[in-house]
Amino acid sequence: MRFKFYCWFFDKALSKNFCNQVIKRGKKFKPKKGTLASKQKNLKIRDSNVVFLTEKWIYREIQPYMHLANKNAGWNLQVDYSEACQFTEYTKGQHYEWHYDMFKDSYNNPKNENLHGKTRKLSMVVSLSDEKDYEGGDLEFDSGENSPSNKENKFEICRAMRNKGSIIVFPSFIYHRVTPVTKGKRHSLVTWNIGHPYR
Repeated sequence: MRFKFYCWFFDKALSKNFCNQVIKRGKKFKPKKGTLASKQKNLKIRDSNVVFLTEKWIYREIQPYMHLANKNAGWNLQVDYSEACQFTEYTKGQHYEWHYDMFKDSYNNPKNENLHGKTRKLSMVVSLSDEKDYEGGDLEFDSGENSPSNKENKFEICRAMRNKGSIIVFPSFIYHRVTPVTKGKRHSLVTWNIGHPYR
């Protein structure tokens, strides 16, 4: 599947106060190590600390941007539910290697009609940290023209995402990664909008 735009960006869309409140809320809970799609932990691929948040005040702020990106980018993907928000902290040496957010199979959860039979279609990343808070930890994308296995390929570094309150939305099948943090802490908020399988 090919799109004219593989991501849609909003620079400094959210207030610093909102970002600080999300960080404060996320830090109230004991974090867990992020897992892979298989639910397994592999620190060589993914090393980050995560907490899941479902507060309505968070969704009220970020969801309009998810839908606006879906429209403005011309994707017009059918989505009808947002998963829990993932508050993520990367400290020195932590990273997330090349991956995509979409699972191979749709959710199989008959007890939850919001999830059952649906698949991830849109991913959103919110930058909660100020660019002075950390070094490294760059969000990089592969638009599909390259292959992550080819080390000679050049990938796009989303430097604008270092601005606190910035948002990027992209189809969940787009390859992306977070390079190792070399200094400080990087905080972000991630969520996924899901819908019925592609037809």
